[in-house]
Amino acid sequence: MLSGFRDAFKIPDLRNKILFTFLILAIYRVGCFIPSPGVNLEALGQQMTGSGMLKFLNIFTGGGLSRMAVFGLGIMPYITAEIIMELLSAVLPKIKEWHEQGEEGRRKITMVARYMTLALALMESTGLLISFSANKELNIFPDLTVWSGGLVIMTMVAGMALLMWLGELITERGVGNGMSILIFVSIIATMPTEGANLVRAAYYQNPIWVVLLAALGLGIIAGVVYIEQGERRIPVQYAKQIRGRKMYAGASTYIPVKVNTAGVIPIIFAASVIFFPMILANFFPSLEGFASNFSEGSILYFVTYTGLIIFFAYFYTAIIFDPFELADNLKKYGGFIPGIRPGMPTTNYIAKVVNRINLPGSIYLAVIALIPAIMFVQFGTAQVPIGGAAILIIVGVALETMRQIESQMQMRHYEGFLSK
Repeated sequence: MLSGFRDAFKIPDLRNKILFTFLILAIYRVGCFIPSPGVNLEALGQQMTGSGMLKFLNIFTGGGLSRMAVFGLGIMPYITAEIIMELLSAVLPKIKEWHEQGEEGRRKITMVARYMTLALALMESTGLLISFSANKELNIFPDLTVWSGGLVIMTMVAGMALLMWLGELITERGVGNGMSILIFVSIIATMPTEGANLVRAAYYQNPIWVVLLAALGLGIIAGVVYIEQGERRIPVQYAKQIRGRKMYAGASTYIPVKVNTAGVIPIIFAASVIFFPMILANFFPSLEGFASNFSEGSILYFVTYTGLIIFFAYFYTAIIFDPFELADNLKKYGGFIPGIRPGMPTTNYIAKVVNRINLPGSIYLAVIALIPAIMFVQFGTAQVPIGGAAILIIVGVALETMRQIESQMQMRHYEGFLSK
């Protein structure tokens, strides 16, 4: 693998793309350390320490949220906007029509997503300001006025707009998907601190736990890599073609159905729902008793979180994977599944395969997502950011980026590094 990376730097164009990506990431990391004006960082740190929800959000901002930094919102508003647009395409014919218009339609969707991102960033930064300023004991904003509060909000919204641009620059002129790379780096940046906290908590209980944690971590990463690449292949045969006086055999291919079709989205959706009562309790103290039922480590938390992940896995898969459209496209281009009649029988067969493979996929997601809560019960630490959604994102983005670099190397007759 190391020789593969060395070969990548031998290609001038690819080397420039990699170096450009590192430059943008360096700018991003600097922005995560520049706090908004008027913030008491020590008090904010105390607020972050006691909240599993805030720690969960902080992983996706590379620690920027714990400083109310210029890039303190991370790219979560953008991801949320993208998910909303994906969901709306299933219910709004106009957006679905844009999806089918190719490059022109994608430009329209991207433009709407950008405006939606800024609106979400405005709402999120305002909500954070109100929530943090409500804690009079910590006094996170010592001299808060309408103007100073507005400056904090505008700083974070402007940072979000700049971050969108940086992500698009990586996509266009660097390597990998810009937004995915940014969230990957955000998670990696929090790992040393949070990992050290977890190891310290484990060591205080029993030193042997440190060894077991290391083995467990390696096992989880290996398992995620294996399952994320797992797929069910539905065979597809195309009809024979006659050209002139010769008959040519039809091509054979397959439809890949991933074990984890929905990716990390069900975990993010489920976490948003499970944390919602806690968010409401910040604004309505009378709901604190109800919200405490969903605290980390409680039976209700485990049951509800697992059920939500399985539900959203099926729900989101149904949104992004349309068996009817797939069967219709096969019929249009002369393709068929051996032993299955074209039309509705093909649709039903594909839907049956997807639903069957979705069950183990959703259970796998639930197990991965519950790792932080299990750690909380065992060690008494707050939400563990290097578990759950973080592992899935790290592995997924790493594999995707490595494949892209490898494909560019193979175009220039280099072997690549995934095969080494």
